[in-house]
Amino acid sequence: MRRVYLDHSATTPVDARVVEAMLPYLSEKFGNASSVHFFGQQARAGVDRARREVAALIGARPQEIVFLSGGTEANNLAVRGIAEASAAYGRHIITSQIEHPSTRGVMDALEKSGWQVTRLPVYDDGIVRTEDVRRAIRRDTVLISLMLANNEIGTIQPVAEVGALVRELRAEGRRHLWLHTDAVQAAGRMTVDVELLGCDLLSLSAHKLYAPKGVGALFVRRGVRFIQQIVGGHQERERRAGTESVANVVAFGEAARLAVEEMAERTERTRRLRDRFEAGVEARIEEIVFNGNRQQRLPHLSNISFRYIEGEGLLINLDMQGVAVSTGSACSSGSLEPSPVIRALGRTDEMARGSIRFSFGKDNTDEDVDYTLEALTRAVENLRRLSPLYLESRPVPPALI
Repeated sequence: MRRVYLDHSATTPVDARVVEAMLPYLSEKFGNASSVHFFGQQARAGVDRARREVAALIGARPQEIVFLSGGTEANNLAVRGIAEASAAYGRHIITSQIEHPSTRGVMDALEKSGWQVTRLPVYDDGIVRTEDVRRAIRRDTVLISLMLANNEIGTIQPVAEVGALVRELRAEGRRHLWLHTDAVQAAGRMTVDVELLGCDLLSLSAHKLYAPKGVGALFVRRGVRFIQQIVGGHQERERRAGTESVANVVAFGEAARLAVEEMAERTERTRRLRDRFEAGVEARIEEIVFNGNRQQRLPHLSNISFRYIEGEGLLINLDMQGVAVSTGSACSSGSLEPSPVIRALGRTDEMARGSIRFSFGKDNTDEDVDYTLEALTRAVENLRRLSPLYLESRPVPPALI
């Protein structure tokens, strides 16, 4: 049986070149990057190089990069850190209805402690409107947090337009209004430039870039002050305590360097494969809905709802045929609730529960697409035969009338 991995939005396989770069820091270059002796300085040199490489990925300065454990911690540190530092100026935050669970979770926690959160709609195309952001801003608004690209449907949000709005308001005297964006899904799959975006904080995660899990980064623009959430050490310019995971940080840096070099090629390849896949699905399977704007989205991702089918059943059926996909965010795995992202598009619970995310990677092939289309067609046909609602919707054969 062929094995096809189409869940690159959940995680990516570690590139062999990334493994090669990190291996020395698991053996002879094992020092603590905070130590002053030779071994420590070897490790520090690796961290410093990685900081430059990650900064180059997003057009930032190296000193504006904070290494931490991953995208979830980056989102938590950005949102809670800014909120706690800015509480004297206001206790209102603006976000969207389709943020990653790590952002939604910290917003929910802040609400329980007296903060007010405005969650903007994304309409049927999955995109926030900049005019809605403008209307939602109040005198006590201190933070706007919008993801750059959604992890389930891939839609790209107008963060640069919101950044221009924030700069405009700052010029008018709103000095304590900050903009954070979760770029975990976007980085390496589209051009990300913190100057063009106008953001003050930006979250990254290495394992979406063909590097290991357990390391991420937060861009913090020079001059932005926030309250650190992990204390007890002087690492990362006292913005995040804890000994750096040197080998993982080095791997992140190498993955970022390769992403910059190969982005155009990877983007063209995954877009071509995804479009070929979607054309095949449209030709073979009826009663489907593509979720989110199909132009303003990431090049590697396709989210489709299949009527009369539970997404979990389709996922399991495909897995039994060797095809790995997802029903949504890996961080929400195990939840029986319909995807809040798909529901935010105005879809019914049935359509939300029947949604599947297919996310392509740089090493997928045309043969992977062909095999997946065959497996998907069989799976949908088999599952719909078991659906009373589907069978009731079919026209009665003339011979039975």
